[in-house]
Amino acid sequence: MDKYLYFATFTPCEEGGYTITFIDLEGCITECDDIEEGMRNAKEALELHLFGMEDDGDEIPKTTEPQNIKLNKGQFLVPIKVYMKPVREEMNNKAVKKTLTIPYWLNKIAEQEKINFSALLQTAIKEKLDINNK
Repeated sequence: MDKYLYFATFTPCEEGGYTITFIDLEGCITECDDIEEGMRNAKEALELHLFGMEDDGDEIPKTTEPQNIKLNKGQFLVPIKVYMKPVREEMNNKAVKKTLTIPYWLNKIAEQEKINFSALLQTAIKEKLDINNK
């Protein structure tokens, strides 16, 4: 699915700000100093949590209807909607740092020739796996 809507529970903290949780998504938690920051943090936490669940092949739970969510004194619900397509694109294209080892002499020549190691490695891996660029 490309669009999700979950209800974030904002719980006031004694020292100020809020703790934000999602009743349907155990472990999806964030904090904020004010509601505006909380809206941004809740959206980001939800996006990353759902991406992780999708990437792990976990089943995404259905959203609990707001009238079925019990709140404690001071808590309030905020609906958070996320669109996963751009999140998936960003996360799947995120660069991953790899460490490699090559002989000193080869490194010296490659640097003199201004070889882009990242581009070369990507090209070689794609060729090895028979992956075409899109």
